[in-house]
Amino acid sequence: MKVVYIGIFNNEAKPAVELTHESDLSSYGRFTRGSIAEFLTFFAGEVAQRTRPGQRQDVEEKEYTFHAYGRTEGVCGIVITDDEYPTMVAHRVLSKIVDEFVSKYPRTAYTNFTKGSPQLSFPELKQYISQYQDPAQADSIVKIQKELDETKIVLHKTIESVLERGEKIDNLVAKSDGLSAQSKMFYTQAKKQNSCCVVM
Repeated sequence: MKVVYIGIFNNEAKPAVELTHESDLSSYGRFTRGSIAEFLTFFAGEVAQRTRPGQRQDVEEKEYTFHAYGRTEGVCGIVITDDEYPTMVAHRVLSKIVDEFVSKYPRTAYTNFTKGSPQLSFPELKQYISQYQDPAQADSIVKIQKELDETKIVLHKTIESVLERGEKIDNLVAKSDGLSAQSKMFYTQAKKQNSCCVVM
């Protein structure tokens, strides 16, 4: 599970204009990072442009999922993850980031923003992209679910060991039942043998 890109776009303009972004392409080779960064930025812009105010959407492209959240303030947040990253967590991260961006920058700061303009400073994205690589950090529900899953695994192992132990006990009981029958036969045979040797 990996977050590869977080960005904020002005989607009132056509095409949508990237206001700020942060990406983590460390898992890709040095020579392919530039191409991958261009691909991610281009598709993020396309998704942002097609996301209406108040709309949330997820778009899958190859092994990536583009999570989008459009706001009435004319911005759209995009989080790009691999396809294993939980959608609920991605949207929770999106809400947090877009809310913080809108509270930091008034609409006038990006209304006339163009493609050649320098990006708006939003250093929190660097922190978020590293912090939210682990979905449990972003969502307490995911963290609790993970703990429950771990508990369930331990419980299953415990039940399996009890069942194995129970099977062993059943085998011993079956053997002891067989032993009891043999013991009874031995006792009766011994009694017969001893009865013929009794001296009067």
